[in-house]
Amino acid sequence: MALYEHVFIARQDVTQQQVEALLEQFSTIIKENGGQIGKTEYWGLRNLTFKVKKNRKGHYTLVNIDAPHQAVAEMERQMGLSDDVIRFMTIRVDEHETEPSAVLANRGGDRGDRGDRGSRFGGDRGGDRDRGGDRGSRFGGDRERGPRRESNDGDNAE
Repeated sequence: MALYEHVFIARQDVTQQQVEALLEQFSTIIKENGGQIGKTEYWGLRNLTFKVKKNRKGHYTLVNIDAPHQAVAEMERQMGLSDDVIRFMTIRVDEHETEPSAVLANRGGDRGDRGDRGSRFGGDRGGDRDRGGDRGSRFGGDRERGPRRESNDGDNAE
């Protein structure tokens, strides 16, 4: 049997319990057709990059599947008929990941990989810049200028 990673997005106005019921319905289809479900991860209600079927958000769910192609094709057919599923994607993989996915690993709010970025207004991001002072004649400053031409007749030109 082949190994698949499957992600589907449910509409924003369904509840988490309804998403779990959808997952159970699709898992039953896989099991009836000779496959089995590995780990499942509910990634939560997340923003979509663009509107999909008038939805700005969606409930994301990841499912690891070990099943023949016919079982996955039937599950995808049922998802296409469901009004609650707005998008899905299935990818064949060589092996399933055993640890939590990158989405769940980043969910904890740990931003340690970005380092210390300093405070919002200070630090090394230019917060100590002098905003006043000489900004040129456009802004009313008195900066030094080179020789100035008085007329175009060539008398004062250098």
